Amino acid sequence: MQLSILSTSDVHGYIRADDFRRPLLNDGLGLSRAATVISDYQQQAQQSGNITLTIENGDFIQGSPLTNYIEKVATDQTNVYQKLADTVKYDVRILGNHEFNFGRAYIENVFAETPNLLNANILDETTQQPFVGEPYQIFERQGVNIGVIGLTTQFIPHWEQPAHIKGLIFEDPVAIAKKYIAELRPNVDVLVLAYHGGFAEDLKTGQPLERVTSENQGYQLLQLAGVDALVTGHQHREIAEVVHGVPTTQPGYRGDHVGLMALTLNESNQCVSATAELLATGNAPEREDIVAIIEPLQEKVDQWLDTPVGHVGDNMQVVDHFAARAHNHPFIELVNQVQMAATGTDISNTALFNDEVRGLGNAVSQRDIMTNYIFPNTLVVEKLTGQDIKDALEVNARYFKIADDGQLTINPLFTTPKVQHYNYDIWSGIDYTFDISQPMGQRVVAIKKDGQPLDMMATYEVAINNYRAGGAGNFPMFSADKIVREVQRETADLIGEYIMAHPEIHIEQPTNLTVIF
Repeated sequence: MQLSILSTSDVHGYIRADDFRRPLLNDGLGLSRAATVISDYQQQAQQSGNITLTIENGDFIQGSPLTNYIEKVATDQTNVYQKLADTVKYDVRILGNHEFNFGRAYIENVFAETPNLLNANILDETTQQPFVGEPYQIFERQGVNIGVIGLTTQFIPHWEQPAHIKGLIFEDPVAIAKKYIAELRPNVDVLVLAYHGGFAEDLKTGQPLERVTSENQGYQLLQLAGVDALVTGHQHREIAEVVHGVPTTQPGYRGDHVGLMALTLNESNQCVSATAELLATGNAPEREDIVAIIEPLQEKVDQWLDTPVGHVGDNMQVVDHFAARAHNHPFIELVNQVQMAATGTDISNTALFNDEVRGLGNAVSQRDIMTNYIFPNTLVVEKLTGQDIKDALEVNARYFKIADDGQLTINPLFTTPKVQHYNYDIWSGIDYTFDISQPMGQRVVAIKKDGQPLDMMATYEVAINNYRAGGAGNFPMFSADKIVREVQRETADLIGEYIMAHPEIHIEQPTNLTVIF
């Protein structure tokens, strides 16, 4: 007999085959396509007398204009997430880190009627029990007992606003997994870990691929005795491997892949071999029942997104993302101006999050803002020394390297194994120069403010987003103890309001960033 474990992860509210951008459009994605792949495979397995288990591995209710619309406008429509999950017929659901972006109360509301939500390691500090969900479930399929333990990255407090996670304890998923493996293993034939987290190490060699923290502990979970399969997510990577006989998958982003692990069981229901692969969804038709559920709401989202906001001139389209990051760009400068205006500061930084960001045409709609500034970030002001700012700029300077042909290029650390353009910040309010020919840590060769060298001993108020404020992205010079005030408004909203309040915006190409090599 064969047990197939099917998974999606990091759907992020992309239900239709539509990334919401106009006129550009990526339609090779979406839960509606992934659902077709899942149901087709399940039918084939059933006809062959085999069994399946289906897992939704987190980051389901946040991350798209649709999810923002539900949270902000259609607040009575949160039950649509459960309708969708029930229609796909997921056996298991897991909490992702972005589930917390709208706060604990929102999670408790959205998942109130989700009996198959698994959460073993995020506890209520009063009860010491999972604050929502159950730590594990056992499923019986044709005489096979399958245990699934649900885990989420413990790194959430490093990113999330404290108010959103008040009263919660984020336990080590590896330690918690060991505890429940010992409890479950005698009672199940197959044991699966479903972990909303990824891998910091190479799966074959164990060598670090990124800065090793407690964010991505998938490699450690793979080493635990008694585990038959591991579902991962969070990093948006496309992974399908078998490591020392244990299969693992990570099925990409926005429903563009379905993870598939096939375990062959002997007559005693023991796993004797396994395979892992990813099933691309881009060519699958959208499943009609999923479309029928979401389409009335999506039509309202599209109407909302097409609301006019204002005009910003003709130079804010981002055509060359690398050039924008190397020289700054009017669109980036606009976001920094918004952040400075909202916080009363004169130094700010922000990132060009990914290469789908296309900037703004002259006529700006709500859609343009939501598809360019894709995160629900709020703003934080930290009091930093000049040395703190220099140290942060040194981290930013790592983004670049000199290629073998002598040209400036991107450091592979920001593209492999996970694309992390969002961890390179561009600053406004200071003039600064990187010399990429110098060793990392010695590349910031000039910083000026108001025409004068930045004073390393003086303190400055700097506007940053709440994600960066806790040091996320390897910025230890940013920390909660340096926060002097916060603006509890989403930056995308602030951008829209700023454009409406400044109907004749024109921002020249910034000249404050110089990169030499």
